[in-house]
Amino acid sequence: MLNHSRKTSSTMQEQKTGSPEAMQPDRSANSHAGYVIGVDIGGTNLRLALADMAGVILDRWSSSIAGIRSADAVIDLIRNGTESLLQQNSVPKSSLQAIAAGAPGITDVDKGVVIATSYLLGWRDVPLQDLLEAAFDVPAAVDNDVNLAALGESWAGAAKGTRDFVFLAIGTGIGAGIVLNGQPFRGMGWAAGEIGYMLVPGASDEPAERGKPGALESIIGGEGIKTQWQHLWRQESTTLPRELTATEIFDGALAGDPLAQTLLDQTARMLADAIYNMSLVLNCPLFVLGGGVGMHAALGDATRHHMERWNLRAQLQVTRSVLGPDAQLMGAIRLALDTANSDRTLTVSAQRDKESFR
Repeated sequence: MLNHSRKTSSTMQEQKTGSPEAMQPDRSANSHAGYVIGVDIGGTNLRLALADMAGVILDRWSSSIAGIRSADAVIDLIRNGTESLLQQNSVPKSSLQAIAAGAPGITDVDKGVVIATSYLLGWRDVPLQDLLEAAFDVPAAVDNDVNLAALGESWAGAAKGTRDFVFLAIGTGIGAGIVLNGQPFRGMGWAAGEIGYMLVPGASDEPAERGKPGALESIIGGEGIKTQWQHLWRQESTTLPRELTATEIFDGALAGDPLAQTLLDQTARMLADAIYNMSLVLNCPLFVLGGGVGMHAALGDATRHHMERWNLRAQLQVTRSVLGPDAQLMGAIRLALDTANSDRTLTVSAQRDKESFR
């Protein structure tokens, strides 16, 4: 097993490309032939991408992990997916330089340990970096999936060229990837950005139980919006069915359904409050909305409308993710490239030190 004791989170503004569609190989920067694997471990799906050393994605692989809670089983799937990608693209295993993975939970990036994940995986203290290095015999790195999404947006998305911003992932739940001075801010216990537990006007102030959504998440997370809809639903109040997802509710709001518009307005107001509070503390000029719910155009427009109420000292921009569902995967690729480059730098340095003693 490799034992790489190093930090791999380089400044997020280095070696940017562009959106995945616009990315082209920079052959001048790709003097070292090799490849990396980026991994996005979701609650129900696993996605992999094979990229060259210029960050250009060559191929993708995905698999359902619904109902799978074993870390070893997920590692086996990552191994199978990687072998498939290498074979289909005629890439020898020896050309693999590094692998990086994002998991939906609190992650100690120094030790490479996933401390805790969502209930869908239920992981506790999983040494994911060691497991990956043992499986592939290459340097590995891990991080929280929302932090990786922020890295992806900084490298090739909506936050390109911005050193201070917040990426808000709103899907089933809600989380934030915070970037300050070009570096991810994770907090002392690696839990910075767990904004689902934020208290805002109109949300419950009851202490959240372990494994349960927090006050903000229970209102504006995907499941929270669905629950709110079912609570408000009355047959005489809407033509829409009672069983709808958050995005379907927002679609109904755009189509003019009054009850859906009420819930959209309530969600946007709370999201605007949360963004405003974070902007006061962090003084970031940019908030990027991502995730299946956060990407909905109606939510972004309604949120910006509510934010116009405040006379902010500095212009605050709220925009949608450019990378969409690829944000986490692009961040994993960027982290894998940083890991490979860091490992080569350490190897060259060690070789020079060795030669200096001869």
